[in-house]
Amino acid sequence: MTVRRARTLPGGGCCGGGGDGLGGVRNGGPPSGRGDTAGTVLAARAAATPADVVRPEGAGRSGGRSGAGPEGASRTGSGGRGSGAAARGNAGMQYTDALTETPDGFEATFAVNVLAHHLFVRLLQDRFTAPARIVITVSDTHFGDFRHNMGMVPGPVWRSPGVLARTGAFPEPHTAAAGRTAYSTSKLAAVHLVHEYARRLPAGIDAVAYNPGFVPGTGLARNAGPVARFAMRRVLPVLTLTPFATGREAAGRRLADVVLGTLRAPTGSYVDRDRVDRSSEESYDERREGELWEAAERFTAAYTAGTDVVPDGGTVPDAGTSRLAPADRAATGRPGGQR
Repeated sequence: MTVRRARTLPGGGCCGGGGDGLGGVRNGGPPSGRGDTAGTVLAARAAATPADVVRPEGAGRSGGRSGAGPEGASRTGSGGRGSGAAARGNAGMQYTDALTETPDGFEATFAVNVLAHHLFVRLLQDRFTAPARIVITVSDTHFGDFRHNMGMVPGPVWRSPGVLARTGAFPEPHTAAAGRTAYSTSKLAAVHLVHEYARRLPAGIDAVAYNPGFVPGTGLARNAGPVARFAMRRVLPVLTLTPFATGREAAGRRLADVVLGTLRAPTGSYVDRDRVDRSSEESYDERREGELWEAAERFTAAYTAGTDVVPDGGTVPDAGTSRLAPADRAATGRPGGQR
């Protein structure tokens, strides 16, 4: 999903979502605490394996760098949880509009923040054996209220996945407000997918959503005006001395605790900084979660089975043998989000 050149707001500096300051987990130890390149992560004890998440065909290659500047990076390998693996999905993107499109027709925010994570889970699912954990970095912007986003980002506006996957899903799509709405909506979608993974993944393979909070000092505003860039880099980091923001090092350490299982979090749960908490009321919607799962399967099938697919719909291609079983909420009893 190569993205046309466009102004982007890389990093997850606003109200969670990753952040270029979230380092990866190395050799079971503390995070690196530095900015990383594109990707989704498999692992706690491995060397870096960056991957180009803007182009799904690059998911199977290492060393690819996204020209659009996502939030995080990827690691692969054996985790600190027995014989299984730990995965951190930290890739993310925020644009200054809702019109940036990939050549295969996807809105770029949705492609990176939602579909990239799903594609990596599907491509790497055979690497997971219990006990294992998949951690997807989300954002408290998905709450959509002042308490969680300090008025900096509009709340999510849910549409059907077929609409969200296309450009122009929100009013005045050429504006920065629409780009931020696409961001918060994509983070709500990521929480929805974590809930659905909790239902579908085999027992012992957990899926957890992690919110680092507002992480200033990242590259979020690098394409904004000089005043906004100066504030993000030089002024807003002082908020890390208050409960309203999280420092980059602290966010990385907390992420490591979630990935390695130091912080206990049941599958399907939402970790707000350093504790398990409820995600937004809107995020608990089994119908939406199932619909989003089916759409993500359809949209990424071209990259798992070599079948062309467009975001408008069509039949769901055969994605090959899957270990992610159909959700049977009544029979399995596995949660789709901790209430």
